[in-house]
Amino acid sequence: MSTETKRPVTQKPKDKPAARNNGADGTGKEPPKEFAGTTPELRRELLHSMLLQRRFEERCAEAYALGKIGGFCHLYIGQEAISTGVMSMIRPDDYVITAYRDHGQALARGISPRAIMAELFGRDAGVSGGKGGSMHLFDSQTNFLGGHGIVGSHVPIAAGVGFAIKYRRGNQVCVCFIGEAAVNIGAFHEALNMASLWDLPVIFIIENNRYGMGTAISRSTANEDVLVRAKGYRMEGETVDGQDVFAVRECMTRAIERARKEKRPTLIEMKTYRFMGHSMSDAVSGTYRTKDELEENMKRDPILLLHNKMYEAGELTEGEMHKIDDEAKAIAQDAWDFADASPEPPLEKLYTDVYTDTSS
Repeated sequence: MSTETKRPVTQKPKDKPAARNNGADGTGKEPPKEFAGTTPELRRELLHSMLLQRRFEERCAEAYALGKIGGFCHLYIGQEAISTGVMSMIRPDDYVITAYRDHGQALARGISPRAIMAELFGRDAGVSGGKGGSMHLFDSQTNFLGGHGIVGSHVPIAAGVGFAIKYRRGNQVCVCFIGEAAVNIGAFHEALNMASLWDLPVIFIIENNRYGMGTAISRSTANEDVLVRAKGYRMEGETVDGQDVFAVRECMTRAIERARKEKRPTLIEMKTYRFMGHSMSDAVSGTYRTKDELEENMKRDPILLLHNKMYEAGELTEGEMHKIDDEAKAIAQDAWDFADASPEPPLEKLYTDVYTDTSS
């Protein structure tokens, strides 16, 4: 299977786009109900964000195969509606913390593609100085707090960030992305208990892509209803279609309001599916998924879903779609070129960012 997912730009809906005239959104026809609260400009931004993540990740797969990226590398292909929808709803001063499948989320948060790719290449210009790699992307300017390689280790940190917000009497929120396999980790339960007990403004998002590495959730979790954990901690919970960027945004509206006004946490299960393997060690599907399962789930490509809605609403032509896609490819190529030309960290940096000088 090619690493490039071409469906969004090559598969056309059966109906031609409507003529552009004076409709409720400028297209001559009533827009889909999902479009409520968004503008054509915002919908294009959402589409561009998802396409950029897709094309960036495809280049990461190529770079890994060529040995330019070392260590572990977990791609976000198929899950772009979650990162895009979530990041489009939070403020610049809010906090984001995530696990090791973090490239797409970092891009959606606004971290420079050049800095991310340079980090993956292990270069000094990388967002973490070339010393964190794929799983440890940090950027203080965007309040992006990682990128954490140990499963579930970041969930208590999210609770700590929520406590800091409350202690300082701020009204930010902390968004914490979690894989569904992490709900069985002890730290997950401890953090959710404290977040609810102390009324912390944390939004815990379970990206349920159905597989923890190569193990299906049905084989690892006694109760596959991961949302039931919210009830155990007197926490509001919600399940949403993680392939639909509008559904993600709508769900986030409620969770953000709860966090800012009530200082209460929320647990959200966003159902999704990764089109690639768990990591580059099983780059496509490994032996734990059938070809039929993969192809069936790829019919709900989040980029294709948004593309079709915009196309059918008459606000996007195939030519315009190709232009947006070409821009995304150009940005990904520019990031590659920048990273490839950037120097490696000097040897003396091996000892920086290890200890803090507390003598003064």
